[in-house]
Amino acid sequence: MPKPNKYFLILLTTVVAYMLFEHYRPKPISWQATYKNSDKIPFGTQALFELLPDLMQESTVESVRLPAYNFLSETKLPARSNYLFINQGFSPDKNDLKPLLTYVWRGNNVFISAYSLPDTLEKVLGFEADERESAKADTTLRQNFTNPQLRTPEGYNFVHDDGRNYLKLKDTQRITVLGRNARKEPVFIRVQYGKGQFFVHNIPLAFTNYYVLDAKTSDYSFKALSYLPALPTYWDEYQKQGRFDEDQQSIFRYIRSQPSLNWAYYLVVFGLILYAIFAGKRTQRIIPVLESPKNTSLDFVKNVGRLYFQRGDHDNMARKKIQYFLADIRERYGLDTTMLDNQFAVTLAQKSGASPDEAIQLVRLLRDAQRSISLSEFDLLTLNRAIENVKHEMV
Repeated sequence: MPKPNKYFLILLTTVVAYMLFEHYRPKPISWQATYKNSDKIPFGTQALFELLPDLMQESTVESVRLPAYNFLSETKLPARSNYLFINQGFSPDKNDLKPLLTYVWRGNNVFISAYSLPDTLEKVLGFEADERESAKADTTLRQNFTNPQLRTPEGYNFVHDDGRNYLKLKDTQRITVLGRNARKEPVFIRVQYGKGQFFVHNIPLAFTNYYVLDAKTSDYSFKALSYLPALPTYWDEYQKQGRFDEDQQSIFRYIRSQPSLNWAYYLVVFGLILYAIFAGKRTQRIIPVLESPKNTSLDFVKNVGRLYFQRGDHDNMARKKIQYFLADIRERYGLDTTMLDNQFAVTLAQKSGASPDEAIQLVRLLRDAQRSISLSEFDLLTLNRAIENVKHEMV
């Protein structure tokens, strides 16, 4: 079984430890303004979304996860209905705006609460969403309704709003001001458009959980929405959460939507990049130590000799000794070894460099051994000594 890569184990341990740390550590309160109807954080809108059916006298308020163009053109709608947009910025594209205007023209109602609105819509409806310079910021600025039945003596203060935004009216004939700030600037208007109405509100923070659940401001959002008739109501979430809901989200979308998993994802990506840089290069295999080749021929000969000697087969061993010696003479000097006579001894002495006496004695021993029926240990030792003497002199 291959040994696990230590760099991979370090990365895996780091990711798991970080995920566990993020999962179990106390979660800080997020003050991000998401306006999502699924968020319980201060600036989410879950509280209003869950209370809205009672206000609209409907069993449910449907959450829409489609662009306005797709929803209005592909969905079978009732004769009249309401369409709500509560966002940081309302930003329909040109394809969405035309069916939205047609939707209102036919007698439906659109409620928009956002800090920024598209110029195209502003031109059609005759107003402009303006903003004062930074020096005019005022978090103590109070808002109130123009309708005496809805306004309160002290007004409403949304302390997280800087008070710089307001609506500048251009077509006063179609527009009714429903709410103003302490500077008498419009922040909530109704625009008659065909048979329907646009309600444009410029402080979306007023509809978030923080202010809907605060006793000082809890009734503001419901008073503002009370201008809508009790009709089937649709709540836009497409501009905040996209097309897919939780049941349709891919694993990757879910990972990116969870802070701890999202940071773990970045950690994995960063770790893999570091791994590719520092540990991904080709690793040289360990070069094995190779021993120099050994000449085992001599060992083999010694072992074979020792075997014969231990068995006491002196005759067999002596005859093999003679056989190998004569083969060596034939190969080395090209001599004919069939006739072992004095002429052969003289020639062997001349070519090998051995003395004539040693050569003649060796040839005599070889000849006697070939004629002998059986060779003794003494014969083997004598023959071996004579062969070794001659081989010692051989060149």
